[in-house]
Amino acid sequence: MRDARMTRRRALQGALLALAAPYVVPASARGADGRPAPSERIGLASIGLGGRGTVNLRTFLDYAEVQVVALCDVDAGSDRYEDAWVRGLAQACETVQKHYGARAASGGFKGVFATQDFRDVLARTDVDAVCISTPDHWHAPIAVMAARAGKDVYCEKPLSLTAADGRAMAEAARRYGRVFQCGSQRRASAKCRRSCELVRNGRIGKLQTVSVRLMGGHWIRKNARPTHEPEPVPDGFDYDMWLGPAPWAPYTYNRCHWNFRWNLDYSGGNVTDWGAHYLDMAHWGMGAELTGPAEVEGQGTWPSPGDLWNAATSFKFECTYADGLKLIVASGGGGVRFEGADGWVDLEGGTSPPGLAGAPVGPDEVRLYETASIHGNFLECIRTRGPTAAPAEVAHRSITVAHLGNIAMQVGRRIRWDPEREEIMGDAEAARLLSRPKRAPWRL
Repeated sequence: MRDARMTRRRALQGALLALAAPYVVPASARGADGRPAPSERIGLASIGLGGRGTVNLRTFLDYAEVQVVALCDVDAGSDRYEDAWVRGLAQACETVQKHYGARAASGGFKGVFATQDFRDVLARTDVDAVCISTPDHWHAPIAVMAARAGKDVYCEKPLSLTAADGRAMAEAARRYGRVFQCGSQRRASAKCRRSCELVRNGRIGKLQTVSVRLMGGHWIRKNARPTHEPEPVPDGFDYDMWLGPAPWAPYTYNRCHWNFRWNLDYSGGNVTDWGAHYLDMAHWGMGAELTGPAEVEGQGTWPSPGDLWNAATSFKFECTYADGLKLIVASGGGGVRFEGADGWVDLEGGTSPPGLAGAPVGPDEVRLYETASIHGNFLECIRTRGPTAAPAEVAHRSITVAHLGNIAMQVGRRIRWDPEREEIMGDAEAARLLSRPKRAPWRL
């Protein structure tokens, strides 16, 4: 067992060294050099076409080297999405058709494949990469199956529903040699990178505490129903496929689309939804991208038992790392502040002492992975087969902190975590929450 752990540790250390290399998206990745020949284009499929799925689809369409060849959503097209936007399969097909309209007239565009079953997409030989923008509970099954099928993966944040799912995703990307990018947008922020570099290079002295603020509550969209009573499944919506690996439950409008975020069968509330952003930045500044805390404890405010929206509405949990560093996560606002012996830095460029944000970072100091676009970086890495800005292993480690916070608050006591083995020690009840049973046939 020790030999296996040492091999894994060396692999993770090698990955971290690769992540430290500067990376800039070249002009060619933005289509500035003209459209590549068909044989050089990346065949992309978009799976999940709601709010984020639509944004991701339109973003990838703007890259000259991308050819969107397939679309998948369990909703054939409706106004059931957030803020009553019309989203889903039909609307995405129309978007792609309009984008390639000129080429369609000349015969250069043959149409886009559309399906409500992602397995149809993975079986296609013209799909090189997939963009997964489904609810969180579907991320792991689709990503693992995509990796097995030889597809590169862009997966929206938060990476996973559980720590076990995240580990399976990271292992699949490694085992099958796939390029994997998590949609952690702040990895492409020059301001965030600069703040983390100041911390990593000791500009605030020895790092002592990292404070992370996340949005609290349930952000219920205005088109939600006044009750959670069961309803008939709407025409054109494959509800059984929407549930997928999650436990069976009767259909109600408030369960699906945007509001899935507030039910623990499908997501982790704002602890994971916003934690995916800010805990990732906390780890980046801490230099803890490939590890995790040793202890986690905290308290949350939970809805009444049996409530459909059962994720914590307010929360605070504290993580202690092996070197004594404290990471404190609380609801209320959004951001990260690094506090050291000689000052502090936040992600927005605030510093103490004032003017620290302008301090130079030398060529021989820590320089973090640089990219101007998380989407463009993914495409460039497909060509080079190099590490992305937010690979599966790194995204897994940061979202695991959120999962551990939720677990500690659920069981109501301190939990001890071994970040190397990725095990909760001495607490069988808490350890069971690291994974969830999956409804057949959706096994990892």
